[in-house]
Amino acid sequence: MRARVPASSANLGPGYDALALALGLHLEVTVEPSSHLEVSAEGEGAQLDKGPEHPAVRVARRVLGHDSFSLHVASEIPLARGLGSSAALAVAAAAAAGADDPLSVGAGVDGHPENAAASVLGGLVAASLVAGRPLARRLPLDPGLGFVLLLPELELETERARAVLPESVPLAQAAHNLGRMGLLLAGLADRRLLVSEAGDDLLHQPWRTRLFPEAPELLDRLRRAGAVVATWSGAGPSLLGICADRSLAARVAKEGERALEQAGVAGRALVAEADLEGLVVRA
Repeated sequence: MRARVPASSANLGPGYDALALALGLHLEVTVEPSSHLEVSAEGEGAQLDKGPEHPAVRVARRVLGHDSFSLHVASEIPLARGLGSSAALAVAAAAAAGADDPLSVGAGVDGHPENAAASVLGGLVAASLVAGRPLARRLPLDPGLGFVLLLPELELETERARAVLPESVPLAQAAHNLGRMGLLLAGLADRRLLVSEAGDDLLHQPWRTRLFPEAPELLDRLRRAGAVVATWSGAGPSLLGICADRSLAARVAKEGERALEQAGVAGRALVAEADLEGLVVRA
């Protein structure tokens, strides 16, 4: 069985642990019967240990109840860059192993459901744990939007990025994010309504800046180049620019690469398409 899933950009500014967008970088896992465990990989993450403790092997073994299988991973999704690689890998491995509910498996591995939900459903999603189980819904996404990713050559583990966050926040900050998230959803559904302030966040980005101090300047450069909204992608360090006109995305990406170079940050920029398919499974 072969399962293909997209990367995801979570939070999208104010939607902390609630919103995610599937993007056109993909990961594919193939699981086939074998007399013994065989693991191979190519692309991003190919350096991971190809033994029984490989993350995809652990997921497939849990689904199948044994380790008599061969598993192959082919990935375009960089690790520890805020693009949902761990959730995507868990979802794909579970689906390729024949799991009935890959979303629950992916959310269980990731600890929160929005990245896994975007990889399963595609498009723009809202997700939450309800009665201990992930519940996700597709949301409207204007096809005229353009997306740009800045991909610094800097890994930032999600656990480390979460460790810098406060345990509680003032009510005013929570209310601020709720209002901005409403504006963001309106603008993503209808690009004519998108405003820069819709990406404002007070819950996670200000705290995580200490881990990537160049981020505020890079986000500002994306906005000045033509992105209406610019935010961290997930826990970072990747950054996402959202253009109200997709024809501007190439120009914004070019300026993003220039900004990385001038900031002394190794990395690249790319124009990313929204992935509307989500999980695709083939026998």
